[in-house]
Amino acid sequence: MAKTATTTAMNAQTVYADGGAIRSPWKMAWRKLRRHKLAMIAMWVLIVLHLFAIFADFFAPYSELTTDRRRTYHSPTRVHIISPEGKLTRPFVYGYTRVDTLRNLYEEDKSVIYPIKFFVRGDKYSFLGLESNLRLFGVEAPGKIYLFGADRYGRDIFSRLAYGGRRSLFIGIIGLVISMSIGLVYGGTSGYFGGWVDNLMMRVAEIVISIPGFYLLLALSAILPPSLGSTERFLMITVILAFIGWAGLARVIRGMVLSISKQDFVTASEAVGCSQPRIIIRHILPNTMSYVIVNATLSIPGFILSEAGLSLIGVGIQHPDASWGNMLSEALNLTSLTRYPWLLIPGFFIFITVLSYSFFGDGVRDALDPRAQT
Repeated sequence: MAKTATTTAMNAQTVYADGGAIRSPWKMAWRKLRRHKLAMIAMWVLIVLHLFAIFADFFAPYSELTTDRRRTYHSPTRVHIISPEGKLTRPFVYGYTRVDTLRNLYEEDKSVIYPIKFFVRGDKYSFLGLESNLRLFGVEAPGKIYLFGADRYGRDIFSRLAYGGRRSLFIGIIGLVISMSIGLVYGGTSGYFGGWVDNLMMRVAEIVISIPGFYLLLALSAILPPSLGSTERFLMITVILAFIGWAGLARVIRGMVLSISKQDFVTASEAVGCSQPRIIIRHILPNTMSYVIVNATLSIPGFILSEAGLSLIGVGIQHPDASWGNMLSEALNLTSLTRYPWLLIPGFFIFITVLSYSFFGDGVRDALDPRAQT
């Protein structure tokens, strides 16, 4: 009898595709996702951005804290492939001379050429416990290559974008995992048991929802010890906020579970003696995963924007540690923005990342929608 029930359940989760082949729901979802061109482009953009951040030590020509006060607000370096003689040659940059100290204006010194070399030795770093100084590209000293220009301390913006991406892209994932885990279990338990248990648990969730997150955040940032590092400080704030951010998801999961718990396969599981925690975790919650996955892809941009906003106002990650938010804070000064427009580049990275997550989330939602055509 158990074998028959298992076979029936498997058949209920498979669909015949063209040619009579049987495809699992996840394979069919992937097939529909691949047809969503915009979502696929967004997915590859996100993959490139995350790899850029993970291997920042290799891709960045300089370390996160490398400064050069003689090159304050250095303009983006121009890469040339045509030699002064008019011939095609390997990429190179000219030396630069500051011609206006007050306004930080630089001009190319075409008498000095620095070829761009690949797989060069630069500042040392440690990755996964391994020491190395190999970097993708660079130029020999005293030459400098600033693809996206430099900030007020002469730090390479391109390098700091790579290092800052580690915090801006990944710090919210911890909060997302915490809030998703609590929301799933809490909402699943509330919806399954119903009655007074459901009423009590939902009143608690409503109290959590009513807590003003912004003011709580300001209070938490004030009581945290000053000696705490900026990354640890923001990580702690993210974790605390994640513990109050689960309530909205729990309410949605609770509504879904109320419907799922009336299905025949749940009744059959109860009849054969499955424990209540097993029914919730193994049979009910997996049926909410399509919504959870979509919710996750659409929630990550919120964490990224939160980090950017908090760092922008000085509550989150602070200098000299890099994040896309605190790098963008230098563009708050209108004078600096008009003179050095490359300071807005971190904002474009935030915009592209959030937009990519939104497009990818829309594609995942359509792919997991059982009512959509295959």
